[in-house]
Parts: sequence; structure tokens; C-alpha cells
Amino acid sequence: MITIKPFKGVRPPHKLVEEVSSRPYDVLSSEEARKEAKGNEKSLYRIIRPEIDFPEGTDEHDSRVYDKAAENFQLFQDKGWLVQDSKDCYYVYAQEMNGKVQYGLVVCAYVPDYIEGRIKKHELTRRDKEEDRMKHVRVNNANIEPVFFAYKDNDELNRIIAKYTDNKPVYDFVAPIDGFGHKFWIIDNEQDIQRITEIFKGFDSMYIADGHHRSAAAALVGAEKAKNNPNHRGDEEYNYFMAVCFPAGQLTIIDYNRVVKDLNGLTKEQFLDKISQHFDVEKKGKEIYTPAKLHNFSLYLDGEWYSLTAKKGTFDDNDPIGVLDVTISSNHILDEILGIKDLRSDKRIDFVGGIRGLGELKRRVDSGEMAVALALYPVTMDQLMNIADTGNIMPPKTTWFEPKLRSGLVIHKLED
Repeated sequence: MITIKPFKGVRPPHKLVEEVSSRPYDVLSSEEARKEAKGNEKSLYRIIRPEIDFPEGTDEHDSRVYDKAAENFQLFQDKGWLVQDSKDCYYVYAQEMNGKVQYGLVVCAYVPDYIEGRIKKHELTRRDKEEDRMKHVRVNNANIEPVFFAYKDNDELNRIIAKYTDNKPVYDFVAPIDGFGHKFWIIDNEQDIQRITEIFKGFDSMYIADGHHRSAAAALVGAEKAKNNPNHRGDEEYNYFMAVCFPAGQLTIIDYNRVVKDLNGLTKEQFLDKISQHFDVEKKGKEIYTPAKLHNFSLYLDGEWYSLTAKKGTFDDNDPIGVLDVTISSNHILDEILGIKDLRSDKRIDFVGGIRGLGELKRRVDSGEMAVALALYPVTMDQLMNIADTGNIMPPKTTWFEPKLRSGLVIHKLED
């Protein structure tokens, strides 16, 4: 059973939503946030990237920076740039990218569902990143940014959502940087709220699509507050954290690709010869080649594109992790040939989200910054859910979801 609840969202007035809302904190650097927020005192970056209010070079983990986040959050409320709704609501958040629309329900998820594994993860988290977000949640006493969940498709939920999306949205705008569309509706009808809550009770699980560190941080702060409250009941607002939940069938995972600085002492010919032991190698020429299917890879080296197709025996169809292309390429190219053992820590490798296109891989190799690029066919939602259901964890840097959730459309306070 999955427990969710409505909440009194803290939101910008309609006329300010484009000034307030921002990209998520973790998709851009301090320098980029500083540039985007320049001249805009209402930008959410002043809460989620508060180091931009300090001199350049200020450590984003300085205690003064966290305190500034809380100060700015209060300022935004005092100024009326963020206003709390008067009653508990669910919300509908629609995103449009390249003509495709996905509709998410904004809810409060239940901390014990995360702690006890009903909200399922497919990636490991790093303690330093968890602690950073925990400090941010603690100092603001709020979930400023939502996490991104998926649930198995449900026709009745689709019908309830459609009843609202047929009407004029509260927010409707196109973000300036990426050109993605964002729309937002309020579900305040008590019968619909009750029914949505009941439908989720019938789910065995939900899945973290994006935001593993934010999910962990939010749940850990909630558990921490419960432990420190001698009068804890279990229904306090801190027992919940904000999530946008999408039906899995509407989501698309795009490719997450790799670039490597050197060939580990090998010549081009030696490198390709070693690859041919596990892959059928076909030279494609100078035109960008995109992987055509699972177990087919695209390699860019010395101005040429190659198709690599994994040979039988390089993967196990019955192993939910071993069958992944990220595992095949990590084992037989990055580790065995290039000597990259730890994708999380090795400085010779970098990762490029597919939203940037394969042209970005070509650019980084042609510039001399990197020696070789590897493009992967994207993981499917079915694979992701199967891995989560079997209690397995994907290798690092496996999934990339687009569009990213826009921050600042709604905020959840941990005290009602």
C-alpha cells in the first residue's frame, strides 16, 4: 500500500511564476545559476543556489550559504512572491517536450514508504550529497524542490487528471533555456482528493525516476524529526515529502553517454582490435551514428563513427543488471580495455546526457579534451522497474530523464 496526502502548497502568484521558477539545483553550476538569476531578485536560485548572493568562489556548502537559503525563503514569503494555499490540495503538473506531454500528480509521499522500500530506488546515493540536501531541507523546514516518481499506469487516475487538464491551467509558460512547456492545475475537490488517495493505497510500490539524493534527504530529515519529537504521532507534516508522480507509460528515458580522456596507452588500432573480441565492429564514417537497438553502441574515435554490436556471451538475458548496455560497455570496454574501474570516482571519464545530442560527444573528442566517446541505447522504463522490483541497483550514470522538473511551481512546508 502506498500512502500519499494532499498539502497546502506554497506557490508563486500567476504573474510571477516565470520570474520565480527555475531549473533544478543539480543541473547547473553556481556560475550558471548566477548568470541566469542576474537582475532577478525573485529567482528561486536565491533559495536553491544561495551562494549566488555571495562573492564568486564562495563554497556552496558554507553554513552561511544554507542560512541565506532560509533567509531568502522567508523573504520570498514576506514579499508575496511565494504564497501558501489555504487548503490541502493535490496538483497536476504537465510538461511538454518535442510535442510530447506527460502529466504528473504533485503529492506528499510518505517517509515510511521510502524507509521500508515501497518507494523503490534503482541507484545508489552518496552520503555527502545526501547530507547537503538534508541541510537544505532542515534549514528551510521545507521541501523546496520535488522529487520525480513513476507509478504503473492507472486508467482511473488518467480520467481524474483529464477532468482538470481540460480546463485552463493556473500556470502555462515555456521555459527560456530549454524551450520546454510547463502547465499546472489545482485539484481541490474533496471527492477527487479522497479518490486519488484511495487509488494510491491500491499500489504496491512507486519508483524513483529522478532525484535519489533528494528523496533520501527528505526521508531522512522526516525520520530525524520523528525521532526527536517525544510526542510524535505519525501524521505530522514532516512525515511526508513532495513528489511529482507520473504514469510510467508516459515517461521516456534518454541515453546517458560516456567520454574518456585517453585510450589507456593503446593505439587506435590496438583499441579497436581489443573491442572486436566482444563486439562486431562496423565503421560508419564521419556522419553521426546513433545506436539502433539494445546491445548496439556508437563509438566515436579519431574523426570516425563506429557501430558496435555485442556478441553472444557478453551478456546474460536472465540477469537484470548484466543485460543492461551500461553493464556490457562498463565490463568489456571501460574496465577491461580502458582500465576504468569506478565510474563514480575515475577522473578520466565524464558523462553526457543525451539531451545534448551526439554532436556534443563529437565536439568533445574533436577538441582534444577527450580521446573517445561511447553512446548507448537508452534503458527502458520496464527495465528500470524490473531492476527496482528485484531489489537490484543500476550501475552509476545509467538513466537520464527529460524534461527535468521545473522548481518553484510549488513548495511543501514540513510544518502545516
